[in-house]
Amino acid sequence: MGFKEGLRRTRERFRAGFARLTHLGASIDATTLEQIETLLLEADVGVETTERIIVGLALHVKRRELSRTDRLFQALRAELLENLAPVSRPLIIPPSRPSPFVLLMVGVNGTGKTTTIGKLAHLLRTHGRSVAVAAADTFRAAAVEQLTAWGERAGVPVTAKAGGSDPAAVAFEAFEKATARGTEVLIVDTAGRLHTQQNLMDQLKKIRRVLAKIDAEAPHETMLVVDATTGQNALNQGARFHEAVTLSGVTLTKLDGTARGGIVFALAERLKIPIRFIGLGEKIDDLKEFDPAEFVDALLGGPTSDH
Repeated sequence: MGFKEGLRRTRERFRAGFARLTHLGASIDATTLEQIETLLLEADVGVETTERIIVGLALHVKRRELSRTDRLFQALRAELLENLAPVSRPLIIPPSRPSPFVLLMVGVNGTGKTTTIGKLAHLLRTHGRSVAVAAADTFRAAAVEQLTAWGERAGVPVTAKAGGSDPAAVAFEAFEKATARGTEVLIVDTAGRLHTQQNLMDQLKKIRRVLAKIDAEAPHETMLVVDATTGQNALNQGARFHEAVTLSGVTLTKLDGTARGGIVFALAERLKIPIRFIGLGEKIDDLKEFDPAEFVDALLGGPTSDH
């Protein structure tokens, strides 16, 4: 699924909102900006980002740089791209390492974390990488079964143990196997919900310590998976995980299932963590590397939205 199709619901909300503003060519006033502000907030762009964008647009209007709604549309596009610029950093995996590049995947249950791992393994394989997966979410037997199935679909080996096993031990064994095989990338799944939040975070920290015994720099990427349909709650999840395990990347899933895809801008504003991938569907190839220009144009119906 491409960006344009996957972001259809959010784009329809944006386009309908713009159609309500004024007819193309009408003058721009304070009411117009208030309507844009409402549109952005309804799309979950977030208060901070929305306020900054409206201030920027108002300055253009004051300088008489925006006299028509078509120019306003282009100015909004520029403001949205500026918001995403700091988090526009793709995941870079070095071409050769003495041990695997370790991706530690974190996030609460229900975000699509396990599914994302399967899709990511497939994506990396299509880029010529050898990949292995560790099923370290031993808290849920269903998670191990699901990940094993995704591993088969993606054509990658999965290290798994019986339910209730020590997650850190699973991660350690998978890392040793991947190192021995010369595997380039190891993706480690983790639990998303334990009895208390502190238990969850303590377990993640233990996994990190165990991985570091093999490679002091591991994990090389700690990636949060968040569900776009949860809206502003995604910000709270991001803040908690970042405080506990220091995130280095974000993958946003289920963007095809919401009309409030503006949460991407709120995440960029609040967390300032690179957005690596976007999930746009259920198929194995429905995980896309994040491209700000393509994303914004798909939202607004701009020049690259057909990709």
